[in-house]
Amino acid sequence: MGTDKKLSPLNELSGDSLELRVLSGISKVLVGRREVADLLEQIMLVLRQNLCFPQGSLCLLQGEKLVIEASYGLSDEEKARGTYRLGEGITGSVGKTGKSVALRDTASSRAFLNRTGALHGSASESFLCVAIKHRGSVIGTLSLSFPVLPQGTLDKLVRLLEIVANILADAVASVREETAERQLRERENDRMRFELGENAGFANIVGHSSAMRAVYLEMAKVARSTATVLLLGESGTGKELLAQAIHYASTRRDGPFIAVNCAALPESLIESELFGHVKGAFTGAIKQRVGRFEEASSGTLFLDEIGDLPVQTQVKLLRVLQEKVFERVGSQQPIRTQARIIAATSRNLERMMTEGLFREDLYYRLAVLPIAVPPLRLRKGDITSLADFFLAKYNKLYHKDVRRLSSAAIDMLMSYHWPGNVRELENMIERVVIMSTSNVINAIDLPASLQTAAATGTESMLPNRSAAPESDTPMEALTAAFESELITAALKRSRGNMSAAARELHTTLRKLNYRVRRLRIDPAQYKF
Repeated sequence: MGTDKKLSPLNELSGDSLELRVLSGISKVLVGRREVADLLEQIMLVLRQNLCFPQGSLCLLQGEKLVIEASYGLSDEEKARGTYRLGEGITGSVGKTGKSVALRDTASSRAFLNRTGALHGSASESFLCVAIKHRGSVIGTLSLSFPVLPQGTLDKLVRLLEIVANILADAVASVREETAERQLRERENDRMRFELGENAGFANIVGHSSAMRAVYLEMAKVARSTATVLLLGESGTGKELLAQAIHYASTRRDGPFIAVNCAALPESLIESELFGHVKGAFTGAIKQRVGRFEEASSGTLFLDEIGDLPVQTQVKLLRVLQEKVFERVGSQQPIRTQARIIAATSRNLERMMTEGLFREDLYYRLAVLPIAVPPLRLRKGDITSLADFFLAKYNKLYHKDVRRLSSAAIDMLMSYHWPGNVRELENMIERVVIMSTSNVINAIDLPASLQTAAATGTESMLPNRSAAPESDTPMEALTAAFESELITAALKRSRGNMSAAARELHTTLRKLNYRVRRLRIDPAQYKF
């Protein structure tokens, strides 16, 4: 090791000069207080300049996991893999116990996971990891690797890194607290702007449930940046509408919003759609075409159903996200793009990664700012508002005058589980508006799928299979509910006048009286 010029500074560990240089350099970094990520990167740079290690990382505790926040010698992909649960591997063990670990040779230790994959093949190295503690609690770890070193050198390095970690702990904790306070103020400002209606881009989104209000606050926060956003949610939850809202609430609102559904394009054409092509690039390419990345260069490109993107195209998309450069199909001329990417998917990308169907490095590039969009069944408070919105929309489109849904119809909508989410609700409202012959939507007007016991959660109301044959059947129960709704509506319009209600329903007063008694309807309550 003594002949390795890159590692020659370690020879100074026997004296005080190297330690003083390290601590002096770190002190200068700490004087210029800044964001945590920048602070840690500067610390890693000081350590690298003085200790000449090939790889190193600084992890911070996030919940129950240690995540790499700064590193040297690791690619973005390797850095993304560097996540450890407390107690997992060397790093996780140090994070859990707070005790330093120095491995002279990683090849002899089963606890060394090589999670990042930075150590290739059967190679070995010396690995050191110390805890960063604040007020007795571990808040992070500092890890460095070297070519195999003598044990004495390792022991001296550990003592030096423990001093560095002690100095670093208070500064990191202080900066994190300041950052948290600033983010809290920003969230409060976002909330106030939303309450005051300043987020005009969100005005066309219907829904004021607590689940959606949380989404709006996240949208307001990400709209200010140009970072990639990943919208996660079931099909039909309105992810494209949310992507448009983010675009129009951002500084790119004057640029184009370009949407591409990755699932709707054949694999042979998707690269041409995204990147464009030159004349003669393939059969049928009779002229040059500008791709969506080029069209959206000054605006936002929305990639819907990103989980359906072919693996080969995923590689090219990753390059565009990293380098902001692409080539048209059939050309080698690089084209720069500044398009902001908003992606969306209804699929489980993490499961797809384990199955080899979606690239892990692309996932981490896309999920810089993930937003989970709740399904309609978890925001039922928005159902009536959405139904009213779609009623107004399709009344205007089809020149109808459907004014409202009956109470029974609303109850049925609220009881349904909505597997197709907002899209299913919109399609259903459009259908009943088209088919309606009155200005009120009754329960019987709704699709049969909403009128089953399983869909409406009324199984307990149906007769037991062992009941007597004369018991009401599900069909009779639904018929009685429909009769009750028609009679109640007629009594409301006639203000409890049974004769007027009978005339409206084209029946006799005797028959109406019979049904009112059987259905236990009180006409007197509608007289006012």
